[in-house]
Amino acid sequence: MKKSLGILMAAVIILSLTACMESKNAAGIDTETNGLIRKETKTQKMTAAGEAASSEKSVITVTFRDDGQGENSTLWKWLQTAYDSFDKKDSCELNISPITACEGDYFAKIALMLQSEKTAPDLVAEDTFQLTADVEAGYLTALDDYLAGYADWTNGSYYDSLKKGVAGADNKVYGVPYNTDIRGLWYNKKIFQKAGLPEVWEPKTWDDIFLACRTIKEEAPDVIPFWCNSGVATGEATSMQTYEMLLYGTGEGLQDEATGKWIISSQGILDSLTFLEELYKNDLGPPLSKVLNGQASNISAREYLPQGKLVISLDGSWITGNYLDTGASPWPEYENVLGFAPMPTRKGDGTGIITMSGGWAWSIPSKSDNKDITMEFIKHLMEPSLYVDAIVAMGSIGTRADIADNEKYSALPFIQTATQYLKVASFRPKDSKYAAVSAHIQTMVESVVSGTSPADAMATYGVDVARTVGEDNVISK
Repeated sequence: MKKSLGILMAAVIILSLTACMESKNAAGIDTETNGLIRKETKTQKMTAAGEAASSEKSVITVTFRDDGQGENSTLWKWLQTAYDSFDKKDSCELNISPITACEGDYFAKIALMLQSEKTAPDLVAEDTFQLTADVEAGYLTALDDYLAGYADWTNGSYYDSLKKGVAGADNKVYGVPYNTDIRGLWYNKKIFQKAGLPEVWEPKTWDDIFLACRTIKEEAPDVIPFWCNSGVATGEATSMQTYEMLLYGTGEGLQDEATGKWIISSQGILDSLTFLEELYKNDLGPPLSKVLNGQASNISAREYLPQGKLVISLDGSWITGNYLDTGASPWPEYENVLGFAPMPTRKGDGTGIITMSGGWAWSIPSKSDNKDITMEFIKHLMEPSLYVDAIVAMGSIGTRADIADNEKYSALPFIQTATQYLKVASFRPKDSKYAAVSAHIQTMVESVVSGTSPADAMATYGVDVARTVGEDNVISK
């Protein structure tokens, strides 16, 4: 993509927004520019003969969320390794151009980038919850024609159930899913033992969780009993990993099953918010300065949990990727120290447990001008010989059914348990308004943990959601 420097600089200013952190990659390029300056420099680099190095090559620009590791991140390494073995590398260049931002800002920046041919990448990592909204906005390319000739897509190599998560309202496919996940309760078995709690912990109700937290606080007062994402800065992690894990555990969902309307007032909402109020009011959670930080997810998973400062963490199946030798926070003992319990429903009714499942996909923006070769690159990325190493490093659940018996993958600690949880997983609404409603959820949760009463927070949420989706599309129960 050719871009004038003036337009690129304007894009850089727009995309700066309110980033949660800044970092530089190994080449000294400020990744807060989202790689735009780097892209211009790379494509204009001159050879010794004075000709542009990439004048006859396509440039595949790839954008994803960098969590602060830069070239050491799993996605960066995966992309680079795939390019190095790509049989079409002589006809293209790879421009790895991540966005360094907290989760909440990533989606806003992506939306801005996808609006223009001058800033849209050729390949983008899409959280499947955001995909429906981006499809409706016209930002993504339908991949059906490409996938028709992709044997792995049609021969059962991918889980059919996960294909639904990358489909738009028109039932066309807009991404190739590369990971999925579930959520549960990670806990430190050694601190449990010290507190007189069972090493194999299977809480049956929310009361059991609070009982464990109070026991920990009394017997091990120097540690944090419980952590869950609770702020606006942690974005969708607050909505899905915390609030929806609670709400769905009450037997309710975000929308009314009969009418499809958004529920803005209910006992389930109050119960979920009251859980959070009790957690923080009784000093059973982390300090607000930590949990309202954009890096809260990393602080809990990469620092507090492995350092023994945190006992129970409501988090995703992927966090063990941090603890591998190649991870962000190597922890050789994690398999023996951690336990992984299912999150119980409020009263232990229904299935008795609750988990939410999501995931990420590789999508091609509609304004990409290198779609054909980008699709070829996606296929290469997803080849088992490359994919297994990447998914193991992520600590995620794979989307390819044909790797289930792979020795490296099946040896991942907790992977069998996590895969079993998928059988009872709930999913976020396939509604283009969900992303906007999710933002209101985050505000509601943060207000409660900051001192607002559940009733007042729910009332404000109701007004906000009604304004967003329309008065005719909400319901109280």
